[in-house]
Amino acid sequence: MIRAPRIQPALEVPNMPRDGLLTRNQIVAAADELFYSQGLHAVSVDAIAEKAGVTKKTFYYHFKSKDDLIGCYLDARDRPTVDRFKEWAGSEGSVADRMTRFFSKLGKSSQGPRWNGCGFLRAAAELANMRGHPALTAARTHKARCEQWLLEMVNEEGHSDAETIARALMVLIDGAVSQILIHRDAKYATSAGLAARSLLSRGQL
Repeated sequence: MIRAPRIQPALEVPNMPRDGLLTRNQIVAAADELFYSQGLHAVSVDAIAEKAGVTKKTFYYHFKSKDDLIGCYLDARDRPTVDRFKEWAGSEGSVADRMTRFFSKLGKSSQGPRWNGCGFLRAAAELANMRGHPALTAARTHKARCEQWLLEMVNEEGHSDAETIARALMVLIDGAVSQILIHRDAKYATSAGLAARSLLSRGQL
């Protein structure tokens, strides 16, 4: 998850009163800030409730557990993050041009003081030994949505073996994000952009 705009009230819960929905979104927004900045294990339910300005009882009215909230937190980041990816890439020019723009924006975004890499990758790493965890499902769903966006662009341009190319681009994105997080060096985004352009200019691996 490249850091996207702060969560908007977008969680839909059937038959929940408006005040209850606002409170639920308030809790998710607090979790978003704390989980992204500090990590999943480091943040307690007490800290989330305090940040959201609710009681612990209210927290458990809206979420069965902290694990339940973690899944909801990532679900809420999914579409806004993909939309941000699309915004960074733009819709003009070739796929190579779009990916060059994308990686340029990634490099600039990564220099922000609050940037801590991809929340989905970090969650998957923290919970890798808990295969049934809702966060892992949310991460897989998000990464599949990102890859589908890439596949659609590559297919529209008529590349052969589009699925393999889209997967390679996905690896470049996640690889660049991971390396920038480790080294705090935006040049990895530049290198990924060059690799993407080379890959797309050949049309195949």
